[in-house]
Amino acid sequence: MKKLALLTLIAILATVIGLGQAQHEKQTNHEELVARGKYIVEGVAMCEQCHTRHTENEQPDLGNWLKGGPVQIEPTYPSPHWAVQVPRIASGPPGTDADFIKLMTRRIARTGNPPNPPMPPFHMTREDAEAVLAYLKTLAP
Repeated sequence: MKKLALLTLIAILATVIGLGQAQHEKQTNHEELVARGKYIVEGVAMCEQCHTRHTENEQPDLGNWLKGGPVQIEPTYPSPHWAVQVPRIASGPPGTDADFIKLMTRRIARTGNPPNPPMPPFHMTREDAEAVLAYLKTLAP
């Protein structure tokens, strides 16, 4: 009977340790995903150029990082569909996660149409779009 109790205790401990390791791996994977998303947002896509208000010196206003506002880029030619507002994307873009993934991977907004210019025609992989979304969700609204 004592052997059975000991084996049961060992099995429970092994399970708990395994769950702890899995949780650590999951957290590490999430941190890597967020870091990848930050790199894409800040170093590749440069989302702050449109989604962050700028100061008089044309520098991003870090207090309004990715919080949207009026479009600060003028079209070089008349464009009837040019956006006048850009959405807040800090803390997560408008719409559902699936809407955002579709926008970044297939260039279809939640309206069913492509987004208005000056939004670039991104064709990200699903993994990159998920990384961007993970990073945006870490930012304060």
